[in-house]
Amino acid sequence: MTTQQIPVVVLAGFLGAGKTTLLNHLLRSARGTRIGVMVNDFGDIGIDAMTVAGQVGSTVSLGNGCLCCAVDASELDEYLEVLTRPESRLDVIVIEASGLAEPQELVRMVLASENERIVYGGLVEVVDAAEFGATRQRHPGTDRHLAVADLVVVNKADRVSADELRSVRETVAGLAGRAAVIEASHGRVDPELLFDRVVPDGEIEGQMSIEDVLYGSDDAAEHAHASYETVSLTASTPLHPRRLMAFLDSRPEGLYRIKGFIDLGAADPANRYTVHAVGRFLRFYPEPWPAGEERLTQLVLIGSGIDAAGLRKELAACELSGPQDVPDESGMWGLLRYVPQTEEEPEETLF
Repeated sequence: MTTQQIPVVVLAGFLGAGKTTLLNHLLRSARGTRIGVMVNDFGDIGIDAMTVAGQVGSTVSLGNGCLCCAVDASELDEYLEVLTRPESRLDVIVIEASGLAEPQELVRMVLASENERIVYGGLVEVVDAAEFGATRQRHPGTDRHLAVADLVVVNKADRVSADELRSVRETVAGLAGRAAVIEASHGRVDPELLFDRVVPDGEIEGQMSIEDVLYGSDDAAEHAHASYETVSLTASTPLHPRRLMAFLDSRPEGLYRIKGFIDLGAADPANRYTVHAVGRFLRFYPEPWPAGEERLTQLVLIGSGIDAAGLRKELAACELSGPQDVPDESGMWGLLRYVPQTEEEPEETLF
């Protein structure tokens, strides 16, 4: 099982929430990242080439290395197979759900896919801050959709007062449970929150690109990542697998993504474990330690309102405390439930 799987992000939200605006922002901000887009209906995607792909079954190049196709939900797996072919060289796939779609059904289809080249990248639910109350009245399913989201974008934050925005965010956070909640205007979210952006050759990470100049505004450029935090954690002592799973199971609200490498010491001395977590989804991928590489646990945690000091303390509590602190034979069982199997996926994929 390769660890270089393509994350598949499901983008949902009721009509008018700003899904397509957010998607356009991601495409304009792609820079060196090759994005595959699957949409049920095209709406107002502002790409000239999209007019060519007006029928289900069409696949077009958008000119910036990204690909787009219109699909029927029943054909989702078929087009995942098309977009994940090695020659497409995609870094991420975004599925924009129809405004009236049931996002959890799309999530189930992604999780049930037998395509070994993909990995679930999370359900992003977009809500309209200005119309949130009215949307809940018109669409009773709003609360249910928020409850299964991994990340909620409270869009059109610029169209409401500070007090109203605070009220909407508090209500959304209550409905979304452990999902991260961020605010945005005009669908502008940092792509790094959803996927790892590829830096093109010759570009210095963090520098402004031509897309930033053309499409960014002073408001958009000001603290584009202010609504979330990134915390890097390193441990030189191996971790106890059972305490590691307790750490992951009790992760705080707002912690959206976890990625990196885990050192389990004597519990599996031959392998390091790549970890991929988004929202409630978790996977571990064992792979041999690279020759000569220092054995460290290195994690990056991304979320909103997370406590960096508290997370470092919790991770430190997962470290083995000495020769007597040795995992028993069952210590790996909880973790191994989240290692993909060769013949079939484990039944439990969310945590």
